[in-house]
Amino acid sequence: MPRDSSAVLPAAVLFDMDGTLVDTEPYWMRAEREIVAAHGATWTHEDALGAVGQALLTTGTMLRDAGVPLEPAEIVAWLVARVNEQLRESVPWRPGVLELLDELRAAQVPCAIVTMSYRSQAEVVADGAPAGTFAHLVTGDEVTHGKPDPEPYLVAAGLFGARPEDCVAIEDSNPGITSALASGARTLGVPAEVPVPPRPGLNRAASLKQIDLEVLGRIAAGEVVDLLGLSSPA
Repeated sequence: MPRDSSAVLPAAVLFDMDGTLVDTEPYWMRAEREIVAAHGATWTHEDALGAVGQALLTTGTMLRDAGVPLEPAEIVAWLVARVNEQLRESVPWRPGVLELLDELRAAQVPCAIVTMSYRSQAEVVADGAPAGTFAHLVTGDEVTHGKPDPEPYLVAAGLFGARPEDCVAIEDSNPGITSALASGARTLGVPAEVPVPPRPGLNRAASLKQIDLEVLGRIAAGEVVDLLGLSSPA
């Protein structure tokens, strides 16, 4: 049975970045289209959707296999640089993110970014938030096994000295959700570019505008909350 959520807050909230904190998936897709066009390769919108949430070297391999005549690491370096250029022009926060981060900061609930993007990129996003918002960054270039492996979320919980099951992970992609659930973290799926189908133990919402400390407390207490079918501001 779930515990009384009135006294429960997560030990930490672990945020995926692309598609969850910031709406960077269009930035990635633009960069993918540009590198493909530069080399005369073929990359469909369905290919781009298949890359959402994957480790960057996996995306690099996919683009190489699609016809970009570079090594995956070279492709990734180009993509990261191009997306960073776009982020420096504008950090596109997802709806409800800044308000939720304000609530968590006021309640002294620590937060981390857990992303398959590289540290250089996560730092650009973290620097766009109020100072001290994110205590830790766990990035794709600093883990051995990327999402959907549980390692990124296990590392993040460990940085807080917390059990994964005492943390809430927030994700938008199926590889990320698989990673978070496999780590044992209470997991909230909020769709962006791809649907978030129901899974055992998965919490869902249509938007982070639906999420506040009360809902996070319910999730942290073990309740499975599904708000995806409810209307929410975009």
